[in-house]
Amino acid sequence: MAGNSFGTLFRITTFGESHGRALGGIIDGCPAGIVLDEKAIQEELNRRKPGQSAIVTQRKEPDTVEIYSGVFEGKTTGTPIGFAIHNTNQKSKDYSHIKDSYRPSHADYVYDHKYGFRDYRGGGRSSARETASRVVAGAVAKQFLKDIKVTAYVSQVGRLKLETPYQQLDFSEIEKNPVRCPDPTMASQMEEYIKSIKKEGDTIGGVITCVIQNVPIGLGEPVFDKLHAELGKAMLSINAVKGFEYGSGFEGVTQKGSEHNDQYNTDGTTKTNKSGGIQGGISNGMDIYFSVAFKPVATVLQGYDTIDKEGNKVAAQGKGRHDPCVVPRAVPIVEAMAALVLADYTLLAKGNKI
Repeated sequence: MAGNSFGTLFRITTFGESHGRALGGIIDGCPAGIVLDEKAIQEELNRRKPGQSAIVTQRKEPDTVEIYSGVFEGKTTGTPIGFAIHNTNQKSKDYSHIKDSYRPSHADYVYDHKYGFRDYRGGGRSSARETASRVVAGAVAKQFLKDIKVTAYVSQVGRLKLETPYQQLDFSEIEKNPVRCPDPTMASQMEEYIKSIKKEGDTIGGVITCVIQNVPIGLGEPVFDKLHAELGKAMLSINAVKGFEYGSGFEGVTQKGSEHNDQYNTDGTTKTNKSGGIQGGISNGMDIYFSVAFKPVATVLQGYDTIDKEGNKVAAQGKGRHDPCVVPRAVPIVEAMAALVLADYTLLAKGNKI
């Protein structure tokens, strides 16, 4: 299986399966001398780990990261940073019922056909548990970036949508509720809705909005490696993601060019930011903001019809421990992938003397 690495200069390669002994990765290209706060890395993992509230999967994993290389006396050495997160609460028997059949809208069928073999325990490598390694790498990238601030939050669950512009939100509210929505009233509505969906044995999708502030001018490598293109690739590589838009996004098509253009101030900033902080594939110094759409989790705890390996129609029942809505735990994953892109492009820009 190829495709387990991301990035050019600041590069992460991950390994591991949902029900294997451990997950982990190697971060290559992190510059030497970065003061690394391992407690902060663990805190990022804690935001993603299962079992943290009543509206997420109840799998109990401490998700404790162990760093094996690339750090000495609290600083990065410039050599590969190797780390692992050991699995402790696998219940593989919960998946024995799908050993010979395929769950709808999962990777089961295509994995079996592509590789001729699959790890059916929790989805194996296709499980969203793989993203724990991304969060570790993203936490390291955040510490390398220093002044660049990456903040993500839940802006929509089902049809419950937060319409308030991010500039008017209090980001300190994000971690005060299990949904990770910065508006307390909307957060409460979203939480109750997710609980009601969970009682039905069903799932619901949502949207995460991400804002990147203090970005310098000049990040991005046209023409095929534009900054927004790499951000899009990063987000679309996350499990369950179905859509990505930045700046004005799809709403921008309703405006005329004269309405949509960002007029300049004398200092080079713009009066509006419908470009989303990126023009011509290069950061322009304004805030970068984008939204990521997540589908409903494919495993529903209800009966369903499917096929087995021989193509026979069979009836099955959803089992196991799953998120009724993935977006609350996906917030740190979105931040991590954004940070990895910014870290990589920062190093690329230095190489091009920007």
